[in-house]
Amino acid sequence: MAASIKDVAKEAGVSIATVSRVLNDVDVVNEETKKKVLDAIKKLGYRPNIVARSLKTQRTKTIGILIPDISSQFYPEIVRGTEDVANIYDYNIMLCNSDSDLEKEKEYLRVLKEKMVDGVLYMSSSLEPEILNLIKQLELTTVLVETKDPEDIFPSVTIDNRAAAYDAVRYLTEKGNKKVAYIGAYRDVVTAWAKRYLGYEEALKDSDLEVNENLTFFGELKAQTGYEGINKILEKEESIDSLFCASDEIAMGAINALRDKGIRVPEDVDVVGFNDIYAASIFYPKLTTVSQPMYDMGSVAMRMLIKLVNNKEVDHKQYVLPYNLIERDSCKK
Repeated sequence: MAASIKDVAKEAGVSIATVSRVLNDVDVVNEETKKKVLDAIKKLGYRPNIVARSLKTQRTKTIGILIPDISSQFYPEIVRGTEDVANIYDYNIMLCNSDSDLEKEKEYLRVLKEKMVDGVLYMSSSLEPEILNLIKQLELTTVLVETKDPEDIFPSVTIDNRAAAYDAVRYLTEKGNKKVAYIGAYRDVVTAWAKRYLGYEEALKDSDLEVNENLTFFGELKAQTGYEGINKILEKEESIDSLFCASDEIAMGAINALRDKGIRVPEDVDVVGFNDIYAASIFYPKLTTVSQPMYDMGSVAMRMLIKLVNNKEVDHKQYVLPYNLIERDSCKK
């Protein structure tokens, strides 16, 4: 028979109310008494009734995580960071994959509200006004990860995507490259990915190079986009000498397309990716790429969200974490 809260109180020699305060992390219980209660819980293997507890406290100790593409190698490392922190604070995770579908995102947000999650970590391919308005309407405590809203209303954890893309493209132009192509996400959406194109444009202008629409291709952040993008670009232009990609997956697809055309990387074309997923270090050639602190993005965001749902003050509302350009073998030395 499962142990009850009454059994825990008897084992610890305290009242049921004291056990309840320990379970709900109420500060009035002194450390010695709290230890007795926690030892009794461990000894008896007591597990509180989550449903009953949530009805009373209006808390479920559950965090919803909304991601756009579970097949991407980028998001699992972020989720791992969130999960490790959630485990420390005894929170559960409800993971939702939207497939970059706006309607699916909206439905998941409604479901998370119905499930009474304490808060939401939101990673998405879009930050449409209707999504932001829905989050406000549902009164979901939300932290944005990897991206941020235009008015900085929501707390967020990201890097400076525009600056990171700028540095990557300047790295290519400083090697003497003149025809720098770009393959990435659509530029007319409000996302971190779209900002990478803005960094690309700015770096070309600062390198006294013309922004040539024939050298750009927009699609999803997948390898297929890279493969298709190179073919489309080379239909319009006879050659390129370098390529900046908005994700490592795109870069890998592009390199495969170049290889199929007999164009060598890096001997003929320098290629830079973005994110530094695990495959970037084992792909051939090993990718030069912008490294995002994926695990840290997840862990910082989860710590911030847990503070917010517990009405505690956060040090910063907008976290901008550092990035690095990792030099490997896809660019000439």
